[in-house]
Amino acid sequence: MGIRLGHLSDSPWWWPLLLLLLLCTAPWCQGRPFATPLPAVNVAVVFSGSAYQQEIKGRLSRENFMDLPLEVNPITVLVNNTNPRALLTRICDTLAANRVHGVVFEDNIGSEAVAQILDFIALQTAVPIVGISGGSAMVLPHKGDGSTFLQLGSSIEQQINGMFKVMEEYNWDSFVVITSLYPGYEVYVDYVKTFTDTSYFMWELQDVLTFDMSADGMNDIRARRLLQQIDAQILLVYCSHEEAQYLFSMAGEVGLLGPGYIWILPSLAVGNPDMPPPNSFPVGLISIITDRWRMSLRKRVRDGVAIVVKGVQSFHKQRGFIPEGHNDCHSPVRASSNDTLFRHMLNVTWEHNDFSFNPEGYLINPAMVIITLDRERQWDKVGNYEMGILQMRYPVWPRYGTYLEPVSDNRHLTVATLEERPFVIVEAVDPMTGTCVSNTPITAQLKNITNSPYFPLAPYTKLCCKGFCIDILKKLSRTTKFSYDLYLVTNGKHGKLVRGSWNGMIGEVVYKRADMAIGSLTINEERSEIIDFSVPFVETGISVMVARSNGTVSPSAFLEPYSPAVWVMMFVMCLTVVAVTVFIFEYCSPVGYNRSLVSAKDPGGPTFTIGKSVWLLWGIVFNNSVPIENPKGTTSKVMVLVWAFFAVIFLASYTANLAAFMIQEQYTDTVSGLSDKKFQKPQEQYPPFRFGTVPNGSTERNIRSNYPEMHAHMVKYNQKGVEDALNSLKSGKLDAFIYDAAVLNYMAGKDEGCKLVTIGSGKVFATTGYGIALQKESRWKRPIDLALLQFLADGDTQKLQTVWLTGICRNEKKEVMSSKLDIDNMAGVFYMLLVAMGLSLLVFSWEHLLYWKLRHSVRKSERLDFLLAISRVGVADPFSEGQGWKGYIGLIYRDVHTEACLGLRRPWVLQRMWSNHHGKVDLLI
Repeated sequence: MGIRLGHLSDSPWWWPLLLLLLLCTAPWCQGRPFATPLPAVNVAVVFSGSAYQQEIKGRLSRENFMDLPLEVNPITVLVNNTNPRALLTRICDTLAANRVHGVVFEDNIGSEAVAQILDFIALQTAVPIVGISGGSAMVLPHKGDGSTFLQLGSSIEQQINGMFKVMEEYNWDSFVVITSLYPGYEVYVDYVKTFTDTSYFMWELQDVLTFDMSADGMNDIRARRLLQQIDAQILLVYCSHEEAQYLFSMAGEVGLLGPGYIWILPSLAVGNPDMPPPNSFPVGLISIITDRWRMSLRKRVRDGVAIVVKGVQSFHKQRGFIPEGHNDCHSPVRASSNDTLFRHMLNVTWEHNDFSFNPEGYLINPAMVIITLDRERQWDKVGNYEMGILQMRYPVWPRYGTYLEPVSDNRHLTVATLEERPFVIVEAVDPMTGTCVSNTPITAQLKNITNSPYFPLAPYTKLCCKGFCIDILKKLSRTTKFSYDLYLVTNGKHGKLVRGSWNGMIGEVVYKRADMAIGSLTINEERSEIIDFSVPFVETGISVMVARSNGTVSPSAFLEPYSPAVWVMMFVMCLTVVAVTVFIFEYCSPVGYNRSLVSAKDPGGPTFTIGKSVWLLWGIVFNNSVPIENPKGTTSKVMVLVWAFFAVIFLASYTANLAAFMIQEQYTDTVSGLSDKKFQKPQEQYPPFRFGTVPNGSTERNIRSNYPEMHAHMVKYNQKGVEDALNSLKSGKLDAFIYDAAVLNYMAGKDEGCKLVTIGSGKVFATTGYGIALQKESRWKRPIDLALLQFLADGDTQKLQTVWLTGICRNEKKEVMSSKLDIDNMAGVFYMLLVAMGLSLLVFSWEHLLYWKLRHSVRKSERLDFLLAISRVGVADPFSEGQGWKGYIGLIYRDVHTEACLGLRRPWVLQRMWSNHHGKVDLLI
């Protein structure tokens, strides 16, 4: 059946039906059917005292919570915290009359009684209670098991964590704890001790003082006596607001409220920061409280109500219904859905805020602020602490005044320093936490400090410092009882007089911008005239650093185990003399060479000649298994044995020393000192010797005063810093670097690859020391001198030097390393082989020249004045064209007049040889 819309639009029921259809398709109509509307959430808002009546009047109605996901029925309850019975009765009546789902409590400091009663009610009825201001977090450090009391404030443990973060930020590591007998003081002390024992930061808890702080006059004498024993500048306090007033009145009487003391209190002792602080509270007082301090009351109440409503909504989504509220304080807790409702309130997100609670009912990550009492006696927010990260307004604590005013604290020093490893090492803060990772103080790097009347005005960069001098400074701070602010100088280096003005660390002390300067600051006469130096804590002077360069192996390295004189003596004189001696003994032996000639038993002639004697001795020297012919005579054999023993000693000594000369030795420029010729006359070196230093320091001043010509040459090679100089040495741009010995010894010890060395294993010239710079006639000079001498006597300085100044490289250390010999190591041997091959070619050519050209010019004669022979190989006619040339040609001179051959007057020998062999010549040599 069809419907005609035209007739329907004319009907009087058309518009009401259309309106009903639109209402049913609306989101709220789909979520809440008309038949089953959700009940309102009853929330009791409890205020302690009558001070809030005007502020809350007309602001806690249903219309104020329309943006919440469920309808809210707020119930305002004003109670008097002076009568616990009336307070308990009022709250229980409210629960019974309204079936409350949750209670929101304005728990400012001072509402301790209300907080205790509400915690009791939470244990008895399991009704969720939300403290919206955080005061009960300090009143109830530990709640009973099963308590449903949630607190938007921070616990005492969380506040202590924030306090120590502030102390770590400003390097306040030595402190005293003062507590009253207020409930929870034992928990406070235990947590402080646990924190200091488990922290990586070197905390020093000097003492814990606990005494009654009731202002009845009974404890004044004991309180004064205990406070007079305090020797620390940082004081942590745990007490109530009223007890804090008594404590500060007593501290003022014993002089503990001056500018040299910093008091840190929890929010419990501060009280309500919206109220004017008591007159006894000192300027500069520090506290840490929840960031809800500056929130409006309406905002705090809305957050508390939202936690209850969002918990109910989460319960409804899971169970499909909303439980009934609580209505009886006297009945025991029933195992109902109310306990489950409380668990749904433990993880709530509202308006981008995370309200997650731990099992003890505290916020897991509470946002806290650091406040201080300024000169106008107003609480001033100076920092935030959230998620373990601290952010402070001031890089240097303003201390008892506005940040632009100079500090009048005679126990707080401003210390200037300069980065130079390993004495002062500057690092960036941890990018995640914004703090220093290790036990290092914070440095405020101030820019344009000389142009600012008060240096905190200049921009700064938060940095971390560590090193030898930083550890010395920390020990001095603890020993001589002073606190300090540390900053880096940027307008110069160590300190130099430029156009009548001092720059660097010296300038900071001279112009009283710093009370002290510590670092690699050399003591010299010029500086000592304008400032005071402490006793030196590190011995130093001037040293020279050079770079090792990889040497090359000489082609004659295989000959270097022996000097040239030894080689000449061995192979030119000894071998030749012994060879001739062996031949003579063999020649004169009855069974040797001469005997064979006389008896004519060998028709082929003798074969042991001078050439074979030399060949025999060569083979023995190098232990080669070559064919040789041994002598027959006893004397000759004994001589050969002696030569063999000599060869063993010679070869063993050569082999033992060969490896040392075949390796690549690292080459180091040899410099004897500042008066060395390379420094005094660098242009005479080839290439010219290049050396420099870092300007504006004592090293440059010393060289300029004593060696002006040397200084004029080195100016163009000066380096910006030590790191630049080391890179120049390694890259070959610089031949030598002149600087403080302590720094150079450290750099040489830490150098990667140990390529950098100081001359003479750290030889020092113009010996002096590093000292702490102080203002002229400073009252801190004597205490610091005594402390430094005590460190030296106790061995503390030596321990720090071992930690910071000792490296793995040593100049005098000779490391023995095994490695394969490269071609560079054996190049000389190959060169010798090539030369031998070339000489062999020359001998080969000479041999052929003699055979093909010169043998025809030799005249046959029956009487020879010259015998051409060297080493006989066989019996042949060297002058016959039919026979090949069987030997090497040599020349023996025969004295015709004396008929002496080889010193023997036997002319008939040659005549007989010639006649017996028919003109065939036996080669004698």
